Amino acid sequence: MTLPPGPKPKLPGANLLALRRDTLGFLRGLALEYGDLVHFQVGKQDYFLINDPEAIRSVLVTDYRNFAKGRGLEIAKRLLGEGLLTSEGEHHKRQRRLAQPAFHRQRIAAYGSIMVERAQRIGAEWQDGVTLDISQEMMRLTLGIVARTLFDTDLEAETEEIGAAVSEAVHHLDFAMLPFSSLLERLNPAIKRSFQRTRDRLDETVYRMIREHRDGKDRGDLLSMLLLAQDDLGDGGGMTDEQLRDEAMTIFLAGHETTANALTWTWYLLSQHHEVERKFHAELDSVLAGRSPTEADVANLPYTRMVLAESMRRYPPAWVIGRRAVADYRIGEFTLPAGSICMICQYVTHHDPRWYPRPFDFDPERWTPEAQEQRPKFAYYPFGSGPRVCIGEGFAWMEGILLLATLAQQWRLSLLPGHPVAMQPIVTLRPRHGMKMTLERRAASDFNDSQSRLDLATAAK
Repeated sequence: MTLPPGPKPKLPGANLLALRRDTLGFLRGLALEYGDLVHFQVGKQDYFLINDPEAIRSVLVTDYRNFAKGRGLEIAKRLLGEGLLTSEGEHHKRQRRLAQPAFHRQRIAAYGSIMVERAQRIGAEWQDGVTLDISQEMMRLTLGIVARTLFDTDLEAETEEIGAAVSEAVHHLDFAMLPFSSLLERLNPAIKRSFQRTRDRLDETVYRMIREHRDGKDRGDLLSMLLLAQDDLGDGGGMTDEQLRDEAMTIFLAGHETTANALTWTWYLLSQHHEVERKFHAELDSVLAGRSPTEADVANLPYTRMVLAESMRRYPPAWVIGRRAVADYRIGEFTLPAGSICMICQYVTHHDPRWYPRPFDFDPERWTPEAQEQRPKFAYYPFGSGPRVCIGEGFAWMEGILLLATLAQQWRLSLLPGHPVAMQPIVTLRPRHGMKMTLERRAASDFNDSQSRLDLATAAK
C-alpha cells in the first residue's frame, strides 16, 4: 500500500507535541511542505491531511458513504448525544428530514426582525468610550437570538451562567481529544464530575424548554416543529424526549457559538483595516439611510456579505472536519487504509496561496462574482458540504449580515491597544484571550462623510 509523503519524526510523540503546541501552524506547514495529501501518525493512528479541492469534494460529497465521523465527533457525543452533528446513517437522515422545515427560507426570513431587535437591544446598552470583551458580547447576543428564534424562549437572565457552562463544556471536549484523556479521567475522577455538572446545567435548560413546548402548538420555532414533526418518509413517528434533547442541544450550542466567533473576528478585522471599514459603513449608510435593516435588505448589502465571507476565510469558525475511512480509499496514486482519519482543514485550504494570493491579507474584494469564478468550489467551505452540510447555513448568513449592519450603524469598535490577539482552535476557532474593544458611537457626521465618499465613488465609475 502506497502512502503519501509526510513527516517522520525521530522522537515518539513529536507530531502530537507539534499539533498541540501550534495546531494550525503545524497543519498548514504540512500542506506547504508535502502537498495536497499528507500522511502523519499520532501514536499508532494514521492521519491524512487533505487539501486538494477535488479530493475534498470526493470525501464530503461524491464518496461520503465511505466515511464515518471522526474521533472529535465521537467525543462530542458526551455532550450532544445523537444529534445532527454526531449521528450517522439512517438515524441522521431521519433527524435531518424532521428538522429541515424549520430552516426553509420562509421560516428563516421570519426570524430576521428578532435578530435586529436583539442587536438593537445590545447596542442600546453600550456606552461611548467603554471597553468590553466583544467575544462575550457576541456570545450573549447570539445565545439570546437562538433561544428566541429556534426555541421561543427568553434566556436573558441565564445568559452569563449558560455561557460559562458552554465554555467549560467546549474546553472539556478539547481535553477529551488528548490521547490519554481517558486514563487521566480515571486517575482524577473530579474531571469527569466537573463535566457532568456542566452537562446537567445545560440539560436543565433544554429539558425545561421541551416541557414548556408540550402544548401541541406550533409557535413558529424549531422546537415546536420538532415536537409536531412526523417522519412521513420513514417510520411515521416523531421524536422521543431524548432525541429532542440531543437535537436541541446540538442546535442550541452550534447555533450561537460559531456565529459569535465569526462576528468577533469580523469586528477585529474591521478595526485593523480602516479602508474596508469605510466602505462597509458607506454601504450601510447608503442602503439603510438610518433606518433599521430587515431581512429584505440582506440581498442589497453585497459588500457586508463580502466582509463576512472574507472574515470566515481568515478565521473559519469551524476550522476542521474529521472523517474516518470505513474501507480502503484511493486518492490519486495513494491509498488511505480503512480506519485512518482524514483531516479536512478549512483553515489550511482558506489560506492556500494558489486560491488566495497574500492569504493573510483581509480583502473582501476576493468575493466579487468574478473573483469567485476563478477558484475551485471547494477552496472555500466554512459550513462543510455534502449530506452533512450545516443545516443552519442560511440562518447564519442572514444573522451575521443583519447583526453587523444593525450594530455598525451606530458603533465603531477599536481594539484595545496592547490587547493580545491569538487563535484558540478547540471545538471552534475562538480568540484565545477574548477580544477587548473600545466602543465609539458613530456621529451624524460619520453618516454624511460615508455617504459623500459613496457618491464620489459612484460618480467615478
